[in-house]
Amino acid sequence: MINFHTMKYKNFLSTGDSWTEIDFENSKTTLVVGQNGAGKSTMLDALSYVLFGKAHRNINKPQLINSINQKDMVVEVKFSVEGATYTIIRGLKKPKFEIWRDDILINQDSHSKDHQKILEQNILKLNHKSFHQIVVLGSSSFVPFMQLPSHIRREVIEDLLDINVFSTMNQLLKQKTALLKDSLSSNTHELQLVQTKIDAQKSHLCEIHKISESAKQEKLDQISEEESELALLNVLVTSREDSILSDLQTRQAALDTKINEMGKYVFQFNSKQKASNKEIKFYEDNEDCPTCEQAIESSFRLDKVQNAKDKWDELEEARQQCEHQIGKLTNDKQDIQTSMDAEIEERNKNHTLKEKIVWTQRRITSLQGELSKLETGVHSLQDARDSLDREESKKSDLTDHKLKLAEQREYHNVITELLKDTGIKTKIIRQYLPVINKLTNQYLQILDFYVHFDLDDSFKETIRSRHRDAFSYDSFSEGEKQRIDLALLFTWRQVAKMKNSIATNLLILDETFDSSLDADGVENLLKIIDTLGHDTNTFVISHKGEVLQQNFERKIEFVKQKNFSKIAA
Repeated sequence: MINFHTMKYKNFLSTGDSWTEIDFENSKTTLVVGQNGAGKSTMLDALSYVLFGKAHRNINKPQLINSINQKDMVVEVKFSVEGATYTIIRGLKKPKFEIWRDDILINQDSHSKDHQKILEQNILKLNHKSFHQIVVLGSSSFVPFMQLPSHIRREVIEDLLDINVFSTMNQLLKQKTALLKDSLSSNTHELQLVQTKIDAQKSHLCEIHKISESAKQEKLDQISEEESELALLNVLVTSREDSILSDLQTRQAALDTKINEMGKYVFQFNSKQKASNKEIKFYEDNEDCPTCEQAIESSFRLDKVQNAKDKWDELEEARQQCEHQIGKLTNDKQDIQTSMDAEIEERNKNHTLKEKIVWTQRRITSLQGELSKLETGVHSLQDARDSLDREESKKSDLTDHKLKLAEQREYHNVITELLKDTGIKTKIIRQYLPVINKLTNQYLQILDFYVHFDLDDSFKETIRSRHRDAFSYDSFSEGEKQRIDLALLFTWRQVAKMKNSIATNLLILDETFDSSLDADGVENLLKIIDTLGHDTNTFVISHKGEVLQQNFERKIEFVKQKNFSKIAA
C-alpha cells in the first residue's frame, strides 16, 4: 500500500517562490476551498507532475513554471511503501528528477526514462492512467472509466489486479521467440551447407575410387624390373670403370633421388593448386548453391575465394622454390654428366652401357612419378573419407540441435497461447468480475441509483433497470453518469485494497460535489466517504465550502495574494 505523507511545491503554476506544503495524513477528511484561480486544483497537477512527469490537467511542461517568477520550479512528495520511505523531487528550469529511499539517493547514472520506469513499476506499481482511476476523480481533464476505449479499460483492470506482469512476460517471450526463429533459420542454412559439402565429398570419393590398386601394383612391378636392370648395368659399368667414374655415378644417382623427391613435391603442389582453382571458380561462378538453390552469402563467397587464393599463392611460392631447386640440381647433374661424358669420351669405354643406364634411370624416374600420382590419389582418398566423416558428424550435431530448437518453439507456442489477452489474464479477470460487479452495484445503491450494472470480460457494460430495460452508459444523464463513475472509483479502490496491488491512503475528489450531483447524491457520497476507514485520507476540492464544511474534519483554503496562490493562514 502507498501511504502518501506530505507534498510541497513552489514556482509551480500560480504559486510563488514560497513553499506550499500539504500534509496528506493530518486528518481523515479534508475540504479544499477557494475562489476560481486561487490554486485549489494546482495540488492535483503538482502531485501528478512529481509522480509521473505530467500534470493532471492538459498543461504543457513549460507552462507549469510560474510565468511571473520564471524561477526554479520544483515539487517534492514523500510517501512510504512496504516499510520504506521515499522522497521524489522533480523540477524544471533547473531540470531535476531524484528518487530517495530512506534518505539514500538512488543511482542517477541511468536515463530519466529508466528512473520513471523504476518509479512506476517497482516502487509505486501505479501508472498515470491508473492514478486517475484509483486516486483522483476530477471534473477537469478526467476521462471516466466508462468513457475509455476498451483496450484502455483492460489496461486499467490489469493494473488493478496486478496481472500486467503477464503482458511483460509476453513481450519478453516474443523477443525470445524471434531469437529462436533466427536460430532455427541459421541452423537450417548450416544443415543445407553441410549437406552440399557431403554431396560434393561423396562425388569426389567416387572419382578417386576410379584409380585401381592394380594400376599401382603394375607400376611397382615395372619399377622393380627397371631397378634390377639398372643394378646389373651398374655392375657392368663399375667393373669396367675406375674409381673416378664410379664416384661421378654415385653423385649423379644422389642428384637423381633429390630431383625425383622435388618432382613429387611439385606434383603435389600442382594437384593442390588445381583444387584451389576449382574452389575459386566454384564460388566466383555460383551466387546460389547449385545443389539446394539457396543463395550463398556474398561475404561467405568472398572469404572462401580469398582463402583459396591465399592458399594457391602459398603453394605457388613453394612450387617455384622446388622448381628452382630442381633446376639447380639439374644443373649440377648436368655438370656431372658432362664430366662423365668427358671421361667416357676420353677413354672411349662402355659408351653403350652408359647410355642404357641413363635411359633406365629416366625410365625409373618416369615410373616413380606415375606411382607418385597413384599414391597421391590414395592419400587423397583417405583425406576425403576423413573429411566426409567430419561433415557427417557435424550434420548429426546440427540435426540434434534442430530438434531441440523445434521443441523449444513448441514450448514457446504453448506459453504464447497462455499469455495472450484471451489466455490466463482473461481467466483471472473473469474470476474477479463477479466481485467487481457486486461492489459496483452496492455503491450504486448507496448513491440511490437503482440499476443493475454488469461488466463482461471484454469490458462492455450491461445496465438494466428494475423493469429489465436495457441501457448503455451514454443513455444516462450527466448526474446518473457521475453516480456510475463514483461507484466504479470506489470499486477500484476496494478491489485494489483486497488485491493489495495499487492500494493507497489518498483519495482526491476534484469538484465532484460541484457538478451534476443533486442534494441526495451529495448526501450519499458523504456517506460513502465516512465508510472508507481510517486508512483513507480524502481530499475534496469544492466551491461549496459553506455547505460542506461541517462534514469535514479539516479545511484548507487557497487564496491569491499579489498574483501568487498560497494557503490562507
